[in-house]
Amino acid sequence: MRNPAIRVTALTKRFDDVLAVDGVSFEVQSGAITALLGGNGAGKTTTIAMLLGLLLPSSGEIRVLGEDMVRNRYRVLGRMNFGSPYVDLPKRLSVRENLTVYARLYGLADVKARIARIAEDLSLGDMLDRPTGQLSSGQGTRVALAKALINEPEILLLDEPTASLDPDTADWVRGYLADYAKRMDGTILLASHNMAEVERLCDDVLMMKQGRIVDAGAPRALIARYGRANLEEVFLDIARGGARERIPGAAQ
Repeated sequence: MRNPAIRVTALTKRFDDVLAVDGVSFEVQSGAITALLGGNGAGKTTTIAMLLGLLLPSSGEIRVLGEDMVRNRYRVLGRMNFGSPYVDLPKRLSVRENLTVYARLYGLADVKARIARIAEDLSLGDMLDRPTGQLSSGQGTRVALAKALINEPEILLLDEPTASLDPDTADWVRGYLADYAKRMDGTILLASHNMAEVERLCDDVLMMKQGRIVDAGAPRALIARYGRANLEEVFLDIARGGARERIPGAAQ
């Protein structure tokens, strides 16, 4: 059995009097697609920022690909990437220029070839030379995904990867991400408010509430545990106070 791609132990983040993340522990298995779910203010964004090394934990430990992210994150950052349609790329730069910047930051050997490949994969060819600020919301979501995939990361962290996409394109992107995880043996951790998307795409789910992980499991297992028809009903049950507050195999 392989070691987990991400292992978090007793992770805490405090901003002055606000306890944003409260001693969470969890694992994300290598090659799995895992969802980090919770309402607004649950602590998802803060947790992801700490996984990326953008925020230092107040206490606790994060290990990504076996490395301590507080002490040795430089060893693994080149094998990770993050994408969110809510994080703006420089608007005056073209899509090609933005992707070139990130490809060079990751030290890719053949930048032109990589951009051509990801543009073909995500149907970006007709917008490569347009200023990023002139794109529609859905086009911006696809460009954010291209940026996140530019270095073919082993660990891919995504925030709302299908936001603003039409149903057909969103369905295609989900299929692409599932294929990417299998083809590259990649690990994906995503935050989403689209419960149908999570049901279809994810192997495991981590449910956050008020800075803690209150439940976890495969989508079907959670649905059965709460006696609900789908994951959206489970989410609402937890949000409204029905969490079991148990995580099989994980410390609390």
